[in-house]
Amino acid sequence: MTESVITVAHGVVGYDGRPVLRDVSLAVDAGEVVAVLGANGSGKSTLIRAVLGLVPLHAGSVALFGTPLRRFRQWQRIGYVPQRLGAGGGVPATVREVVASGRLARRGVLRPPGRADRIAVDAALVSVGLADRAGDPVATLSGGQQQRTLIARALAGEPELLVLDEPTAGVDAASQEAFAGALRGFLDDGGTVLLVAHELGPLRPLISRAVVVHHGGIAHDGAVPEPAGHHADPDHDHVHPHGPNEPVGLWSS
Repeated sequence: MTESVITVAHGVVGYDGRPVLRDVSLAVDAGEVVAVLGANGSGKSTLIRAVLGLVPLHAGSVALFGTPLRRFRQWQRIGYVPQRLGAGGGVPATVREVVASGRLARRGVLRPPGRADRIAVDAALVSVGLADRAGDPVATLSGGQQQRTLIARALAGEPELLVLDEPTAGVDAASQEAFAGALRGFLDDGGTVLLVAHELGPLRPLISRAVVVHHGGIAHDGAVPEPAGHHADPDHDHVHPHGPNEPVGLWSS
């Protein structure tokens, strides 16, 4: 029987009295690549933050690898890539240093890096096409390269589950292709992926299932809807087709 990596049961989240997620249930099994789609403000990013415990549920429950979220402690099994942060963050860190920080959850803060850590960091840098920039300050990279650095940081921890919040939003085509290649390698090694996306682009062939969030509920859970393919078009209106009258930015997604 396939292990359920993520289980959300009747999840409810609200901010300042405004509902963002309404009675959402979702299961992600090992080996799946599940894309969470939806208009701005639909609640899709809130859903994955709730999965990770970054926002509290008002009702319902979340389990990771079969363990209730409140008791889950094996965070080294999960790699998280947030929305673009500007990986430099004003700190003069090199690409390698940022990627190496992804090993901390696995090895612990007090133990110095060992051979396995160096191998994992090197492999992560190669997987996103940044091996030749390892010694460069992150602040000197393009936005797309900085996002690839964050993805490499997550991969360096050798997680079983990757959770990604719009990892390719606003990044160049080369970085999107590099990310798709890295993700393919992760899946070949048996990984599981939950990602939020506005644009699928080169990721589309990798997606095994799509979940469309609309007005805080799940409107579709199954094959990637055909209209979602148009998200990659430069002139795509992000309000259509999920909700032609849905205000953009109604609440934080």
